[in-house]
Amino acid sequence: MTRKPAVGDRRSGGLPSASCIVPGLNECDNLRVLLPSLAAILEAHSSAWEVIVVDDGSTDATAELMASWTARPGFRYLQLSRNFGKEAALSAGLEAAEGEVVVSLDADLQHPPALIPAMIERWRAGADVVCAVRENRDDESSLKRYGASLLYLILGSADGVKISPDVGDFRLMDRQVVSALLQLPERTRFMKGLYAWVGFKTESIEYLPPERLHGSTRFDFFRLLRLAVDGITAFSTWPLRALSILGLVVALLAFAYGSYLVLEYMIIGNQVSGWTTIVTAMLFLSGVNLLGLGVIGAYVSRIFNEVKQRPLYVLRQDLGKGLREVSAVDPDE
Repeated sequence: MTRKPAVGDRRSGGLPSASCIVPGLNECDNLRVLLPSLAAILEAHSSAWEVIVVDDGSTDATAELMASWTARPGFRYLQLSRNFGKEAALSAGLEAAEGEVVVSLDADLQHPPALIPAMIERWRAGADVVCAVRENRDDESSLKRYGASLLYLILGSADGVKISPDVGDFRLMDRQVVSALLQLPERTRFMKGLYAWVGFKTESIEYLPPERLHGSTRFDFFRLLRLAVDGITAFSTWPLRALSILGLVVALLAFAYGSYLVLEYMIIGNQVSGWTTIVTAMLFLSGVNLLGLGVIGAYVSRIFNEVKQRPLYVLRQDLGKGLREVSAVDPDE
């Protein structure tokens, strides 16, 4: 891992060097709109800047578009060899970023770049992390809202880690925070959990996400379900504890029922047990056993992925240069 530059004195009034990470999959049309806007904002509010586009296996014209953009100073293009997932793409961007502050935002234009200057001001005032928090989720379905609430209720059981359900990947991070994230070795990366785990002084800015200009979201129900399972198995042992409690309850009920049968035999003699009761008990206990095996299997599969020690991603190509220096910058702009 390459050594990153030291953090400057953010309270001295100077503007920081800034890296902006933009992971995306088939977002060529949105990038045409986003990149000029990012360049203008970073040029006015940083001493040096770079925009790192991480292509997570796109099949559209993203590669051709970025070939022209990376000919300009300040733009870098990391093309992954296939679709490794957003968490891996974010990790690739974090490893490549060189700025004193690092901003991550989606390529779909639902994370407004206009918030970046306010984030930098919060950072200069002392915050280590500045998160963009959605004001509401009225644009989402009831199933998605209730599912998210349940997920973060489960994740809230993790000791010392509190993950907000309304905070996404749109955030500014100090170099020290990025360095801490890069020290975490796990392969199953649930970035929202990792952001919360490393800690640091965090502030938030509320925003309303605008509508997509082009394309549609690729996070369908099954992808969100997979992300939820990854988050639970990576940051909570609640399912295992729930299974232990369920096993204890079933054992107590079985002991109570056995005691009842013994007393019944001693008092009124031997009677033929009901077939329905036996079959129901067998089916219930079989279901509990299969459920327990499934939960344990999910955790074992995470162990299996970790011990293989495969890289998070594979780069197909890395185009462009790093930070672009800004000349004659007024700190009060």
